[in-house]
Amino acid sequence: MRDSDADATRLPRDELRDVQDERLVETVRHAYENVEFYREAFDELGLTPDDIEGVDGISKLPFTTKEDFRDEYPTGLFAVDMDEVVRIHASSGTTGKPKIVGYTQDDLDVWREVMARGFRGAGLTSDDSLQNAYSYGLFTGGFGFHDGATAMGMAVVPTGGGNTQRQVEMLADLNVDAICLTPSYALYLAEVADDMGYDPTDLALSTILFGAEPCTEPMRNEIETRFDATAVENYGLSEIIGPGVAVECLEQDGMHIWEDHFYPELIDPDTGEPVEKGEEGELVLTTLTKTALPVLRYRTGDLTTLDYDTCGCGQTSVRMNSVTGRADDLIIVRGVNFYPSEVESVVLEFDEVAPHYRIDLRREGTLDRLNLTVELAEDFDGSRSDLKARIHKRLSSVLSFSPDDVTLVEPGDIERTKVGKVQRVYDHR
Repeated sequence: MRDSDADATRLPRDELRDVQDERLVETVRHAYENVEFYREAFDELGLTPDDIEGVDGISKLPFTTKEDFRDEYPTGLFAVDMDEVVRIHASSGTTGKPKIVGYTQDDLDVWREVMARGFRGAGLTSDDSLQNAYSYGLFTGGFGFHDGATAMGMAVVPTGGGNTQRQVEMLADLNVDAICLTPSYALYLAEVADDMGYDPTDLALSTILFGAEPCTEPMRNEIETRFDATAVENYGLSEIIGPGVAVECLEQDGMHIWEDHFYPELIDPDTGEPVEKGEEGELVLTTLTKTALPVLRYRTGDLTTLDYDTCGCGQTSVRMNSVTGRADDLIIVRGVNFYPSEVESVVLEFDEVAPHYRIDLRREGTLDRLNLTVELAEDFDGSRSDLKARIHKRLSSVLSFSPDDVTLVEPGDIERTKVGKVQRVYDHR
């Protein structure tokens, strides 16, 4: 494994830059010499590895996109022979061929280390236990959390996704300290626990590690309240390594990107140009230590902001804020642009509703229509018409847009996600 440990997260910024420069130069040469895709892209730009002397020249490099992964399916982006690959994972492939990713043993060691950093930052130690409610298999989540926790010396309960009643029983019977899962599944887990006669706040859980789908602050607050635990956000993607690219510490003030392994940029999704400091942009990531699959300037599609100030925990690594949406998830209705997370933030301001909703988009003639379905809270006993009117008014005020209709349904009526990512938007147009 590379000579990187938790101390790298506290390096002065100029010393970190030296590490990044050295590793970028090495990565660029490795990609150029061993991946035909990058060699052809460099040649087309009239670029050679010698032209890249550090991260100051990173904007010269070509972008990599999810389409490139699919075009080079299955292993065209690999930089090593298959006899050096010890693990294969893949994206879900819900919109076509999956994105295949490979790991050498060195890559797996790096993955375990960055995951362990996240666990330590969340206050966990080798004395703690972790219930892993992410699915095992081609999806990177299950094995990523499992291997990182094992490297930490934690006891792992590998429940995987689904089988929610068993999840609750394991949490209760084994007094599990931490659990990792999607935020939507965390809320469903709390509901099932209630139905089984367990009070979620009585469980031994102290830490909930969530990720793999967007989560607004109101939803995080709901999760923490339901379990009386600290919920910390994780970020990752298969194309870069899996979970472990970034994670919150106990300050809960943005996710630390492990910059000695992954170099971040923010660009305007329309122009590809860098955004001004402090502005929101599309996150672009370059791997600095990947062997099997080096990736240059990968356009994640995720919209966020970056904070380079030293964190209250003392770590100097840059922090990314929660992803507000994806560049390709932008909803346009009658000329108004917004993201699903913006609707969620408004809806969850209302105590009278539960953190479950869905957006249905339809077209009647030439007119787009948006219907919002919101689930009522268990203890709701007020006026539905008044609540609908207030939701309409608040959305109109915040987004300069309001849905054509708001439907309020009973608790539990909106389908829950038991495995995988939750779907919020249904576009019928």
